[in-house]
Amino acid sequence: MESQQILPDRYPPPRKPRDGNGPIRSFVLFAALALFVAIGGQLGSQIVRTFMGYSEGTNQIMVTALLLNVALILLTWRRTNALSDEIQVYRQAEVRAQHLAMTDPLTNLYNRRAFKEKTSEMIARASRLGKSIAFLMIDLDGFKKVNDTYGHDSGDIVLREAADRMREVVPQSSVIARLGGDEFAICLMFEPEFPDTVDKIAKHLIEAFARPVAIADASQMVTASIGISRPERDCAAIDILMRRADIALYAAKTNGRNGYRWFDNNMEIKPRSRSPRQSDNRDTISTKAFVPFFEPQVDLHTGELVGFEVLARWISPIGGLDSPDDLIPVADKTGMNDDLSITIFQQALLEAKNWDPSLTISVNISPAQLQDLWLAQKIFKLLVETGFPANRLEVEIPESALFSNLSIAQSTMGSLKSQGIQIALDDFGSGDSSLAHLRALPFDRIKIGRSCVSSMLDNAESAAIVQSVAGLGRTLQVPIIAQGVEDDHVLAKLKEFGCSKGQGALFGHPLNIDQARNLLIDNDLFPKLYRLNPAHAKHKAKVANHGAY
Repeated sequence: MESQQILPDRYPPPRKPRDGNGPIRSFVLFAALALFVAIGGQLGSQIVRTFMGYSEGTNQIMVTALLLNVALILLTWRRTNALSDEIQVYRQAEVRAQHLAMTDPLTNLYNRRAFKEKTSEMIARASRLGKSIAFLMIDLDGFKKVNDTYGHDSGDIVLREAADRMREVVPQSSVIARLGGDEFAICLMFEPEFPDTVDKIAKHLIEAFARPVAIADASQMVTASIGISRPERDCAAIDILMRRADIALYAAKTNGRNGYRWFDNNMEIKPRSRSPRQSDNRDTISTKAFVPFFEPQVDLHTGELVGFEVLARWISPIGGLDSPDDLIPVADKTGMNDDLSITIFQQALLEAKNWDPSLTISVNISPAQLQDLWLAQKIFKLLVETGFPANRLEVEIPESALFSNLSIAQSTMGSLKSQGIQIALDDFGSGDSSLAHLRALPFDRIKIGRSCVSSMLDNAESAAIVQSVAGLGRTLQVPIIAQGVEDDHVLAKLKEFGCSKGQGALFGHPLNIDQARNLLIDNDLFPKLYRLNPAHAKHKAKVANHGAY
């Protein structure tokens, strides 16, 4: 690591040894040596003459002077040696202080302050060599969950492992830094005509981060999202590069995480609403501006309403109703996904407990939530607090969640099943889960992904997937639910394949609480005891021929 004098206040430079008497000591040493030579020469001559019998003995004054001269030489030499040692200690302390001032003590990477200076140097060097640089901002996905589940010591293990994996992937000439928390930055040089070099490095970083980390006798996978920027004519300052890379990082998070995005100018408008959005999230969870919406689920063969899937919506005082695509990434980024889910679950269960006992309520669990060892206990607590029957609750687990930690998933699902809660595998067919997962985990239902269902009339591959999953369900005696049912032709095909339930635009869009009540009252599924407004405006959504809502 290059050594440069960057010393913040908390690392003051060590005090340099003072040597104000250096010239005097040098003169004394020189004079003592000259005197030693002069006296030693005369005394030596006397000793030789005495030995040969030409003299009666040596001069005692000269002997004393010689001994004093030797003592003076030894004393001066010792002081010079001590001072040399002090200077060496000072230099080592100075190097250590420089190192502490420039590096993160946990990962031994550059810190934010040093990173900016080193990046400026790299940009200047790249300009001289006719090369370009790329600026990468990296954020670990789900790192907060590791800290919450296993403790901060385990979080430190993940951070050190992340630093080691970055060193393995990026070129040695690159500048790597930990900016704080689980946020890292990399500046690397590449040939401007080969920008795909940066893409390859980003992909290798994604693959490296995705390897499981051993924590507390368990394998934990913490992925990463990456935003990339590069100097342009209107962007040469380090702060602008960092801001643009951070914008691209946010786009990568919003796009599903575990990936990377290059900055483009169309992303510039997003940060203007990002900070208020995060602030609104923190302020509105407690005031229940997050509300549940209910998407109808029907029996495909009888057309009867059998339940609802609970979806989250955010009623913003500025932007109106927010879709989940805008809401969930922000909640994940700010670490509020657990609070959001609990708020939504609680409102939905309190409302639905008064509905007809035949109706089920389905709630979604994110991959990050499934890694929470206390998830089952949190759901049990909600059931007790709301008085909602466990046998009417269905928990939907996305297919992608099965790859993080199968043992935790098995434990959580086993606990939920023991209380009578139903488990559904969500979005099956859109990922990479295997039949081994279906055998290892106690699923009660399988939900086919919306993308496969909505495109199966135009895409032979999608139709084959839906038909195969339906056949698998019959073999395993597990009911199949189809999402994204949008027209009668899709409905007819799903019936032909043997799917049991469905949801989508054909049966009705997601409803707020009042709309859901109206639908239930129209179909005699809302007990009269709880009807607060019997004279409600009826807008029946009875089925025509297929009995859909």
